[in-house]
Amino acid sequence: MTEPSRALRQLARLHDVQTAYTDIQGKVARASTDGLVCVLRHLGAPVRRPEDAGPALRARRVALWRRGLPPTRVAWDGNPGALPLRLPASDAHGTLRAGLHLEDGSRREVEWDLARLRRRGGCEVEGERFVALEAPLPAPLPLGVHRLEVGSRACWILSAPERAWAPERGAPEWGVFAPLYALHSRRSWGAGDLTDYGALLRWTRELGGCTVGTLPLLAAFLGWPGSTEQDRPFEPSPYAPASRLFWNELYLDPTRCPEFATSPEARGLVESGAFSAELEALRRTPLVDYRGCMAAKRRVLEVLARAFHTSPAPGRPEALARYLAAHPEAEAYARFRATIEHHRAPWPAWPERPEFRDEVLRYHLYVQWAMDEQIQQVAPRTAEGGGLYLDLPLGVHPQGYDVWADRSSFALDVAAGAPPDSFFTAGQNWGFAPLHAERIRENGYAYLRACLAHHLQAASTLRIDHVMSLHRLFWIPSGMQTKDGMYVRYKPEEMYAVLALASLRHRSLLVGEDLGLVPPPVRPAMRRHGVLGMHVVQYALRPDPADPLDPPPPESVASLNTHDMPPFAAWLAGLDIADRQDLGLLDDAQAAWDRGVRGAQRRALLAFLQRAGFPAEDTLDSLLFHTLAHLRRERAALLLVNLEDLWLETEPQNVPGTALERPNWRRKLRHGLEGLRTRAEVLGRLRAVAPEISLEGTR
Repeated sequence: MTEPSRALRQLARLHDVQTAYTDIQGKVARASTDGLVCVLRHLGAPVRRPEDAGPALRARRVALWRRGLPPTRVAWDGNPGALPLRLPASDAHGTLRAGLHLEDGSRREVEWDLARLRRRGGCEVEGERFVALEAPLPAPLPLGVHRLEVGSRACWILSAPERAWAPERGAPEWGVFAPLYALHSRRSWGAGDLTDYGALLRWTRELGGCTVGTLPLLAAFLGWPGSTEQDRPFEPSPYAPASRLFWNELYLDPTRCPEFATSPEARGLVESGAFSAELEALRRTPLVDYRGCMAAKRRVLEVLARAFHTSPAPGRPEALARYLAAHPEAEAYARFRATIEHHRAPWPAWPERPEFRDEVLRYHLYVQWAMDEQIQQVAPRTAEGGGLYLDLPLGVHPQGYDVWADRSSFALDVAAGAPPDSFFTAGQNWGFAPLHAERIRENGYAYLRACLAHHLQAASTLRIDHVMSLHRLFWIPSGMQTKDGMYVRYKPEEMYAVLALASLRHRSLLVGEDLGLVPPPVRPAMRRHGVLGMHVVQYALRPDPADPLDPPPPESVASLNTHDMPPFAAWLAGLDIADRQDLGLLDDAQAAWDRGVRGAQRRALLAFLQRAGFPAEDTLDSLLFHTLAHLRRERAALLLVNLEDLWLETEPQNVPGTALERPNWRRKLRHGLEGLRTRAEVLGRLRAVAPEISLEGTR
């Protein structure tokens, strides 16, 4: 190895960049030199070629010692322990004073006699001698995010419970899952809305369930008045939101906004023959027409926004003022969306002096306020828990508000993704900028804390997409192939502290999506900090009839599948294999092999259920019912039932890696909400998890 290459890899380690990883086949994949240079440059290292690594390495070592304090420190259960303190040897004497600024606004003075502090070694860097000390902090600290200032140096103190909040365990809980866009009823406007969500939640609770899980409900780019199919950005995927800090107004029910009752113009528009015909056409389509649904809904919402601003009802201005006080970024978000619409272009393409129209800004403020009101009405937070099961996606649209407003928290010109595996042989490039591993520590994880607060104000349970990202994330330099990417490590204990503190404050359960390539430290860390894992039968089932399936861990959410998998009926029949073959992802030989494995999995599942005492038969209905009954008996923390499995749906909601080839995130449920109460097959299959359900009056 040449000296520049050796220095480059040493520099990578000091920036928490993995220079190699073990792939899905157990082989060691090493980062390329060009890839390392690019990733290190985006992490702040002054390198443009391998030869720059030597000076950059020396500068990095000096900077780490001169920084003096870590950017962030965790105080589990209020106990910060000893703070690592690094000082030049010439300064390591006398008295050092610090100010500890607590989250509640109070301040504690700290004073250290440096000569009496415990020494933990030292180092000479570039001719300068440093010493490492341990400085005690006052304990216990109140829970919260505090800031320690020592002269010009500062350190965030995350005082958090070691474990996330969890309710007292009683009888096993269950709920159902359905994408909100896919729900529909006789009153909805071509896509599900929060009124539909509330109806499904009430139905579930009436049957003994506790929650309804859904996909992210976050702000999205769905067009604007006068926009065409050529205008960008446009992205309906719930996993590429315009922001993780604001909601998607597509899910508003305009008729439940208080302004609707007092606006003759809005009611007249909705009751007009032309508008009614437009809604009926949107309802009849088997796929959600996002542009059409959003255009129709926006026309009414714009009327309501004008009605509020011109003649607000008593108390409404004060209500908006309270919302803005609690959400100070709302005006900046509204300005961002209004500017995109004015220039018909995403933010990197804006002119030097971007403009917007005030009425468009007021529209975006109004709909965010209305979403906040309606989402709280769907499932008010109670001490008993239960309610909304929301999903926090891993990333945000690269041209979205969050990146524009907080560019320092993101690594620009880098994309997050996943290395090649047996399913995605070329790897995956997810297209969004990852969080900057160092700068998020320097600002006390402010962005992550804001994302969690936004969701947990409404969610009793929050699923953390790709929980492995708390530990490491695969970075792909711009312009390079996925195989040239590498893992960048984060500080998981700090991340878990942020999660646990938010969970306790909002009394919300946390679930980590831990499927796929999971590094060994991840699941023990999740158990240690009370983050539930996921047990998915279709993912976990082995073709070995003697040992096909492990029981779901008590601290997990159990399910048959996820939104990225085929429904149970399609999976048992191998329809997903045929689909991948049709897409050219499998050749005939591999497809035949996969069908053989799937058949062995089916036989193994049947044998497993029969040994467990279930009267299962080799029929789709029997295997579905008794697999759900098995999951119910195993007493996971929560059992989530895909609503579509209850009528043996065969079409998937999403086929990963087929953004253009398949109508992902668009397919409506086969049955409307009104029919759930009377469909015998739905209620009969749901009795696997709730035997007390009555079938009287069904058909």
